[in-house]
Amino acid sequence: MTLAVDAHPLLHLAAFETTLAAPLGETPSPAWLTALLALDAEAPVQRSETIRATSRNLLRYGGYKPTGRGKPASEYLVRAAENGKLGSINAVVDACNVVSLHSGLPISVVDLDRATAPFRVGLAEPGASYVFNTGGQTIDLGGLLCLFDSEGPCANGVKDSQRTKTHDGTRRTLSLVWGHQDLAAQVETATAWYRSLLEQLGAETQAAVLP
Repeated sequence: MTLAVDAHPLLHLAAFETTLAAPLGETPSPAWLTALLALDAEAPVQRSETIRATSRNLLRYGGYKPTGRGKPASEYLVRAAENGKLGSINAVVDACNVVSLHSGLPISVVDLDRATAPFRVGLAEPGASYVFNTGGQTIDLGGLLCLFDSEGPCANGVKDSQRTKTHDGTRRTLSLVWGHQDLAAQVETATAWYRSLLEQLGAETQAAVLP
């Protein structure tokens, strides 16, 4: 698939499509995957304070404030793991969370059958928002780097849209690793590991075409 990307002076994006061998509800997370949700699990990438600060700088470009409840998703994962509250959700999300936790990079995953092409990455307009959970809570997206489908913004490095989240029937997903240009090597290593985890689950992955 092709993903259009608006000009951005800081962004180093990696994106790939995943096709599962069976519906997500029939693809349980194996013990080896959930074990990687621990902070002390061995991983080929390591988070750092520099990565945390640089990721915030990426999301800050455009006027968004990545602090408090609006901080990058990767920071939420670290806090949840520290508090013993980072549990399994489903195999696809667990793989995403594992890589984000250890790399320190925010990652999005969307159900491609709940989203509609064409797809584009760019900054959200002032006043844009979407619902991000089943409780109907919304996030103000103004100035935030987002993935857009034909209906509008649907994912970003903070909170993905409820509209395009995975579910038991999910068969195809699009993953985006949101990286700063200064973190290009970390992005590529994390993405390779992410794809390998999904392929160990029997899925097929294919890099998206980024113009």
